[in-house]
Amino acid sequence: MKTNLITSLVSVCFLLFAVYSCSNESTSTAASTAEAAPAGAGQSGVQDNVSGKDVVKVAVGSPDHTTLVTALKAAELVDALSNAGPFTVFAPTNAAFDKLPAGTVEGLLKPDKKDALQDILQYHVAVAVYKEEMLQDGQVLSMANGGNVTIGKKDGKITVNGANVVAAVPATNGLVYVIDGVLLPQ
Repeated sequence: MKTNLITSLVSVCFLLFAVYSCSNESTSTAASTAEAAPAGAGQSGVQDNVSGKDVVKVAVGSPDHTTLVTALKAAELVDALSNAGPFTVFAPTNAAFDKLPAGTVEGLLKPDKKDALQDILQYHVAVAVYKEEMLQDGQVLSMANGGNVTIGKKDGKITVNGANVVAAVPATNGLVYVIDGVLLPQ
C-alpha cells in the first residue's frame, strides 16, 4: 500500500512538472514571437521564411518593382495585400512609372496625396485570381477601387487597358502580372 502511494505521488509530481515545463516553454515562445514582430504590425509583420511569397513579397523581391513597393508603403496598402486574398495584381515596373510625366510619382508619394495614391494602386488590384487561360479579349474586370479595366488578348499576348502583360508570377495569395504601363483610373 505504501508503494502504491509513493508511485502515485511520484506520478503526480512528474505530471505537474511536465505541465509546468510545457506551459513555461509556450510562454517563452510566445514572448519571443511578440518581440520579433513590431508592435502594431499587421499581416506584413509576420516573419515566415519557409512559406511561398505573397503578392507583396513577390514585388519586394523584384528589383524592377522598387517604385511600386515604395508606393504601396506610402499608401499603407502593404498589410492589405499581404492578407489571404485572393488577388490579381497588375504590377507596373519601375520603367512603367518612369513613363509618367516628371514629378507625378514624387507628388503622389506626399502624405496629402495618400487618397489619390491609394485609388491608383487599388485600380491595379482585382479581388479574385484571374489566370491567363481565364482572360478573354474584351473582358472587363472589376478592380478594388470600384473601377473597371479591360483585357485585351490577341495572338497569345495579353494587355490590360493597353498596358502589356510581360510576365505572370504566382503568389501564395494570388497572381502578379508584370505590366509595362501604369493604369490610371478614369
